[in-house]
Amino acid sequence: MHENKKIEERVILVGVSEQDGDDTQDSLAELAELVRTAGAAAVGTVVQNLERRHPGTYVGTGKVQEIRELIIETDATGVVCDDELTPAQMRNLTDLLDTKVMDRTLVILDIFAARASTSEGKIQVELAQLRYEMTRLTGYGRSMSRLGGGIGTRGPGEKKLEMDRRLIANRISQLKRELSEVIQHREVTRSRRTRTGQPVCAIVGYTNAGKSTLLNTLTHADVLEMNALFATLDPTTRLLQLSGKQEILLTDTVGFIRKLPHHLIDAFRSTLEEAKYADYIIHVVDASNPQMEKQMYIVYETLHGLGVEQKPILTLFNKQDLVTDPEALHDSHADHILRISAKTGEGLDQVKEKLEEMLRQNKIYLERLIPYTESSILAKIRTGGELVTEDYRADGIFVQAYVPRALYHLAAFGKEE
Repeated sequence: MHENKKIEERVILVGVSEQDGDDTQDSLAELAELVRTAGAAAVGTVVQNLERRHPGTYVGTGKVQEIRELIIETDATGVVCDDELTPAQMRNLTDLLDTKVMDRTLVILDIFAARASTSEGKIQVELAQLRYEMTRLTGYGRSMSRLGGGIGTRGPGEKKLEMDRRLIANRISQLKRELSEVIQHREVTRSRRTRTGQPVCAIVGYTNAGKSTLLNTLTHADVLEMNALFATLDPTTRLLQLSGKQEILLTDTVGFIRKLPHHLIDAFRSTLEEAKYADYIIHVVDASNPQMEKQMYIVYETLHGLGVEQKPILTLFNKQDLVTDPEALHDSHADHILRISAKTGEGLDQVKEKLEEMLRQNKIYLERLIPYTESSILAKIRTGGELVTEDYRADGIFVQAYVPRALYHLAAFGKEE
């Protein structure tokens, strides 16, 4: 009998530092974690200082030879570059190094493909993969002849290339149609929430900051928790019951990361835009990470790119159980800041209290006797406001409540504005 063992890939990480003091080393450390998450091991690192990346080979020709020698020395099976490579760079490096060459985008796409569990997630990942592949279809390689004019340049290679392009384009069109149906369903759900007045809070943050753990601890959502990048991709929405009879919907979103590929942003736009349509934002930060400030910056840059502006923000500095040297924590974008540990439950009661306070800030206090003939208003107050007391009397129901401005006129005067 022969025992089949899965061969672990061994890769060399390659990065280009374009100026002194940039975050190349930190980015490569994160790339090593991405590679580990994808199931490979980083066995070497090469960094080159260049004013700009080499247009043909990403790094200079001297570094290419150094990488080649390191591949032999470490018995590596591939190379991963820290930036998205152009088709020419990937082709040239593959030929010069005679090994598999990948880039950061390809590794992230691979992780997303492994993590996607719902039909929507699978559609989004496949769409991103095909868009990435489409830009890399060339007519030059071992299985295709070179495109262009002249003798020996026509034939099966050109036909294969055009066939591949057509097949991918057709599949992209099909996936876009399927995704548009999913997006339409999501928009219907959002509009239903808007009509009911149910407040929505989006949980955002850098990947592996603890967003899913927070949602699970607060709402018992049973979302996958894992100490790995991009453990969950699909957004999960759960109802959180607050102590003052208020309710709020919490929506977990896909984690952000530096150099998030534009293919993924386009494919996951409907998912990422959960934050755009939310009423409030919870920003979860890994307070134990040395790159905390940089990660916060990337989250806000991504939110800005998605058009998420002017939302009340509650920043939670998570993983306090791992912080050995507490320091002053700041977030100039946040309206409120709390220290918590989603894993141990530390500070989560304060989170509920703060959410309750934030919800109440946009509401008007109301005291009114509602006739029994208008009792349907009570259900709207329960859904969209905070019902403090209700007293059933002979001539109606006396309520004390905090209600949204949009609901105040109806609750106070029994008619729409």
